[in-house]
This record gives sequence, C-alpha cells and structure tokens, in this order.
Amino acid sequence: AGKGGGERQFNGLVDVYSKTLKSDGFVGLYSGFVISCVGIIVYSGCYFGFYDTLKPILLGDSNSLILSFILGYTVTISAGLLSYPIDTISSRMMMTSGQAVKYKGSIDCAVQIIKNEGFMSMMKGAGANILRGVAGAGVLAGFDKFQELYIKWRVGA
Repeated sequence: AGKGGGERQFNGLVDVYSKTLKSDGFVGLYSGFVISCVGIIVYSGCYFGFYDTLKPILLGDSNSLILSFILGYTVTISAGLLSYPIDTISSRMMMTSGQAVKYKGSIDCAVQIIKNEGFMSMMKGAGANILRGVAGAGVLAGFDKFQELYIKWRVGA
C-alpha cells in the first residue's frame, strides 16, 4: 500500500525513527502527542460519560441488548464526532515530521487548517469513523450484558 505510485517517505519503522531524529531531534518523535492525549480524554469522557448518564434515563431497568446497542452506537458516534477535530489536528502534526511546513503548536495547527481549508476539513474521514462506531457500541452493550449475566451467576439468581 504505497502513496499511489509516488516514492515512499519512509522504509520501515527504524527508518521512521532515524529520519525523524535527524530532521527534528528527539522532540520530533513526540510531535502531536499532547493533543493526541487531549483527544483521547475528550473521546473517553464523552463515550463513557454519555452512556452512563443516558442509560438510566433512556433505558431505565430495561436489559434489552438491542436498546443498549442502539444507545451505545449513538454515544460512540457522538463522542467520535465531538473529538474528531482534535484527532485531525493530532494527525496533521504527526505527519509534518521532516517537512518544511511546521506548526508552532496544536492551536496554530487548528488555525492554519481552518484558515486555509475551512472548518469542514477538520471532519475529513469522520464518515469512516461513524462506520467503525459499531465496534464501540458492541463493547458497551456487550459489557452490560456480560455484567448482568456475571452478577446473576455470582448471586445465584
């Protein structure tokens, strides 16, 4: 899986590290790391926070796997869309290793993307994320079902 006929920038993991160290130094290995952590915190907070908050309100005492899955899918999509611009910034910062175009930081990166390409470019690829949300929904609904069965087994009900 190449770049559509063009030359590859890197030829393996060791090459990535050596070229990044030569062009950007040790700090270059962590380009985009902080904003990536921020994105993970935002996503996880929304993912678990929305689900745990909305489940008792919308589902009540219902143990329906289907309803849990639908709620989980809605929550996964919402969390993904809310955190996607942060993911875009993180990806852009990581992909500038060894190139002339540099960002001063994550805020500068966001400003440049919005100024040069418009806000919707921050959401490029979000559609694929929505399709991958099925897995996140399965995790939430599956865990709830597993927890319910485990408690019944331990209590002996």
